[in-house]
Amino acid sequence: MNVYDEVNNLGRAIKESKEYSEYKEAKDKVKSVEGLKEKIDEFEKIRYEEQILALQGEKQSEEKMKKLQELYQILVQNPEVKDYFDKEVRFNVMMADVNKIIGEAIKDVLQ
Repeated sequence: MNVYDEVNNLGRAIKESKEYSEYKEAKDKVKSVEGLKEKIDEFEKIRYEEQILALQGEKQSEEKMKKLQELYQILVQNPEVKDYFDKEVRFNVMMADVNKIIGEAIKDVLQ
């Protein structure tokens, strides 16, 4: 068995998955709406910054967290954005599961 062949097969399987295709379709929809992509990008930038702080064990900014919540509440009022966020979560759960399975398979050399 060639690991690279298997990884290429995994990559194809991911691209053929329902989670991937639905997420890509939802992402393309919100990208096509003028101004919406920018609002989502702003939300995701703040969310990413706050996640980095949390991972580093630093205190998250209350002001940014409030802004993040406000942006989210505004964005999810749009059904296409809500659908996009829901499908993004499903895709990310699948990818986390894949990473967990790979991690479990090699945990004996990582310890």
